[in-house]
Amino acid sequence: MAVLMGANSRTYKFALGTALLDAAAEDRSEIPLRDLAVPYAMGLVRHLGQAPQVSQKDELGEKDFLSVAGREAAESLRLGSPTEELLAAAVDSMPRMVMRKFHNLRGEGAEVPHRFYEVTGRSHEQVVRLSRELRDIARSEQITTLRGELSARWSIVETSFAAGVGRSLIDEGVAVDMTTLQITDRQRRRSVTGVTDAVIGFQHGLCMICAELINTDADAIAVDHVFPYSFMRLLRPAGRGAAPDLDAVWNLAPTHAWCNGQKSNRPPTQAEMIRLAQRNEAIMQSPHPLKKTLKLTLEHNGYRGTRPGQWFAFIQYVRDLL
Repeated sequence: MAVLMGANSRTYKFALGTALLDAAAEDRSEIPLRDLAVPYAMGLVRHLGQAPQVSQKDELGEKDFLSVAGREAAESLRLGSPTEELLAAAVDSMPRMVMRKFHNLRGEGAEVPHRFYEVTGRSHEQVVRLSRELRDIARSEQITTLRGELSARWSIVETSFAAGVGRSLIDEGVAVDMTTLQITDRQRRRSVTGVTDAVIGFQHGLCMICAELINTDADAIAVDHVFPYSFMRLLRPAGRGAAPDLDAVWNLAPTHAWCNGQKSNRPPTQAEMIRLAQRNEAIMQSPHPLKKTLKLTLEHNGYRGTRPGQWFAFIQYVRDLL
């Protein structure tokens, strides 16, 4: 929930999430803040070289952590660890900023149900105590999926920032390269992230066909066209403009490869249609840009607004066109 549903004005929480998972995977119950700040700072430094880590509408002061990271990036990368100035800036800013807001969700006062850590001590002797919930997550079979989701959302948010507060994504949406199953920014022709990592969290890690858990470490995974792409020739626009695009994100879902093979070319069942509608509704309650792409799909097919039920109505409409 913190990764998928939190508000994103900067990418700090993704760097912190990665550092926390690494520490918790070692079953550490506590870690000095200074030690946690090392992978946190280096994660942001590495990403700074790829794309913006803050919305272009925000102006950074000289002492802002990202400003310090920008100045110290080259030397930190050369050393393979943060410079003293960068490390000091991370230790100073983490408890005041990202660690205070990491548990927040979108909406006033909304938080995830569990605390993943608490910060104790004073000044540079502060210690981060990792909760049992965090350690259980980090050592569970779903850790690979969670890491994939975290990386995907980091990339999606970077793309939104790079596009100028998501303007090209609002106007054009994203496309899917069906050869690589990568989501691509239409305007910049840049690969953003893989389809599975981007959406599997909104399916609660479940296969769209059998509704059982997908173990990303052990299970072969396929991306299914919920409405088979071969049905494109059967679709009729019915006065609403072009026929719905079945190669778009709204119609693609991670599944077990075996389930996908068994499904073959059949249309979706009612249960699968409901799960797809619920998945798409969940994406539209998350930060953009994916929700903007799904909103464009609805609008291009005559559905206005984002009220609940729109996705099931649209999916039923597509079914009725067959």
